[in-house]
Amino acid sequence: MMTLPKCFNICSSTTSLDLQVEGSVTTTLVSNGCVDFRGKIADKQTTGGWKAAPFIIVNEVAERLAFFAIAVNMVRYLVYEMRQSLPTAATHVTNWIGASYVLTLFGAFIADAYLGRFKTIITFSCIYAVGMVLLTVSASVDSLRPQPCTVEPCSQATSGQTAFLYGALTLIALGTGGIKPCVSSFGANQFDEADSKEMVKKYSFFNWFFFAINMGVLLGITVLVYIQDNKGWTWGFVIPTAFTMCSIIILATGVPYYRYQKPMGSPFTRFIQVVVASVRNHLSGVEVVRDAQLYEVKTDESDILGARKLAHTAQFKFLDKAAVMTDPDGNPKSRWTLCTVTQVEEFKCFIRVLPVWASTLALAISFAQLSTLFVSQAIKTDRKLGHHFEIPPGSVPVFAAINALILIPLYEKFIVPIIRKRTGHPRGLTSLQRMGVGLFISIFAVASAALVEKKRRDEFSPLRKMNVFWLVPQFFLIGTAEVFTYVGQLEFFYDEATDGTRSISSAIFLSEIGIGSWLSTVLVKIIGRATGGEQEGWLRNDLNKSKLNYFYWILTAINGANFLVYLWVARRYKGRDGTGTSVTDGDEK
Repeated sequence: MMTLPKCFNICSSTTSLDLQVEGSVTTTLVSNGCVDFRGKIADKQTTGGWKAAPFIIVNEVAERLAFFAIAVNMVRYLVYEMRQSLPTAATHVTNWIGASYVLTLFGAFIADAYLGRFKTIITFSCIYAVGMVLLTVSASVDSLRPQPCTVEPCSQATSGQTAFLYGALTLIALGTGGIKPCVSSFGANQFDEADSKEMVKKYSFFNWFFFAINMGVLLGITVLVYIQDNKGWTWGFVIPTAFTMCSIIILATGVPYYRYQKPMGSPFTRFIQVVVASVRNHLSGVEVVRDAQLYEVKTDESDILGARKLAHTAQFKFLDKAAVMTDPDGNPKSRWTLCTVTQVEEFKCFIRVLPVWASTLALAISFAQLSTLFVSQAIKTDRKLGHHFEIPPGSVPVFAAINALILIPLYEKFIVPIIRKRTGHPRGLTSLQRMGVGLFISIFAVASAALVEKKRRDEFSPLRKMNVFWLVPQFFLIGTAEVFTYVGQLEFFYDEATDGTRSISSAIFLSEIGIGSWLSTVLVKIIGRATGGEQEGWLRNDLNKSKLNYFYWILTAINGANFLVYLWVARRYKGRDGTGTSVTDGDEK
């Protein structure tokens, strides 16, 4: 693993870094306290912006290519090579994907508290690469998987073979958990929020970052699936392993151009301190009479090293008790008894975004079907293109990825300027509005899947299969919903986070994808058992005998109810400055 200079852990404690020179103000230095690789305050002319962002975006393409190549192929690998049943394999893969995203909370904690974002990305990328190597070994060495089946019954995988494979997948999940919450935040750190020009470029970065994700997905589920089908499992895993290693090299190449921010300590510890101090003071009968009672350090910087001060807001007044000075003449030392206003407001910011996070979970449940039930539908369709080529089932989600690759440039170059003229908002739509559009579209995505599945069962048969292009509308709509919601979430959770909680905030958003995968598994099991199990229920082993369209209608109802809940939450949301930032607002807070 590469050793990073100690200067990466150095960050100025000065928030305003503009230099007074002969009465004028030079603004080539960043205002957020970030440093360059030498440990000096970062200069906008030589670091950050689009000088640094391409390395991060290309790294994301390579990482996503590897992850989705595994995710798409793993169900078939478990079924055909490890001899697991299809429902068992699908459940294991769904749970693995869920764990990969939930582990982002751990990765974000390490980044914010100890390593910083860049070091965390490099460290966990190496863990990811080790997992990829072990996965390739598992697919290449005959003794690590069951022998080819020539006579029924076929031999099952041994406990040792299964443990080796799952060990590799565990390392990949852990690596994913460390990389994902830091990459988007590290990329956004390359743009100075106090510079209006760089601020606009930051939002463009979020769009192109999501474009990179879908480019990686596109290559992973087309080229690599095709290679696996035609060259075997070894090649199917060797190539994404090589891309993983290349992604580390690409990211390291940008070292001279990045802006680095030092870790600021554990935000969870600070959160617990606020709760303990507020409860302690409440039990002591402390009341907040006026804001002047609230404690704040007298320095220009906050008490959180490297973080800017936050203004007091009126929400969650109970938590203000943690900052009440009961002894004005005292010299407060312990944050378990007295917290600063900034520390309290940091916790408030975290609490504020949780209802928005919870009210977008339904889309994550629906999106989980993209690589499971949507692909199961594709298996039952006619996927031939001409006489000599058949689209692999795992490549059918390419329709969603292509839609995203087309829609993002169109949205950025044409739709945003048009909407901006009507709303006056620099991004056309606020992040909450954009998320709302995505959630609304998701209702029609799942409804179209229900209609198409009913048509497939009623009007087609195994001898006369439905053409795979009938599935394009549901893939197109779910891809569109993801474009609006995902980018909106990237913007929202980054903007509403404080200096010391950016990685944690990104992880909260990403964990939604993992929890959505787990909830999807739970929902499938509940509906399956409630309707008669695998033999008589809606979701049977044989899709032609199932009633998958009924399941899709339940998802449609869930998405519809979720959209109404989201509207209620978003209309009442108040941003960090205490003003509204709802789906109906046209201006930034």
